[in-house]
Amino acid sequence: MTVDGFKLLADAHGYLLTAVRGVPAEAWGDPTPCTEWTVRQVLNHARLDQQALVMQITGVAPASDPFEPEDATAGDPVAELAAVLAATAAAWESRRDDESVPTPMGPMPAGVGAAAAALDAGIHAWDIARATGQDLPLTEEMAEALEDIAARIVDFVRDSFGKYAPPLVLAEGAGRAEQLLAFTGRDPRWSR
Repeated sequence: MTVDGFKLLADAHGYLLTAVRGVPAEAWGDPTPCTEWTVRQVLNHARLDQQALVMQITGVAPASDPFEPEDATAGDPVAELAAVLAATAAAWESRRDDESVPTPMGPMPAGVGAAAAALDAGIHAWDIARATGQDLPLTEEMAEALEDIAARIVDFVRDSFGKYAPPLVLAEGAGRAEQLLAFTGRDPRWSR
């Protein structure tokens, strides 16, 4: 399957924004599939990750460590996320698809870097949607598009940063979305 990393990023950003818009006011402190992180912390982690992935292009580092996300944002979470996603998408799109760009995971073509950012946004959108009871599943189509980039970077991130959840093993017959979630350390059947 040929994947357009920039289109995939736009789709994943849309998924993340939709999930965040659907968070009920009382649910920001609820637990998520990301062990020990609340909905707001997952949102902040996702926002900081998007900034970290393009900081070599933009020259702007995230305000804090993505793996130590604060439990609050200063203002409207949707507006803050939308601004970050617009800036990071513009940074990726300022490069040619095959132009090598530095990332925390090493140099990669801009299209691949955009797909890596899409993987992060898509998985965290699922985390937030699942934690807040929204009917916004990670689609099989998006999961299929994210499989290749997950295979390329997830184990590297696990080994290099030591903060990525270990993969889970599912019973045979699991769908692509379930397999991708399990590979990234999420229980696809997680519930509150």
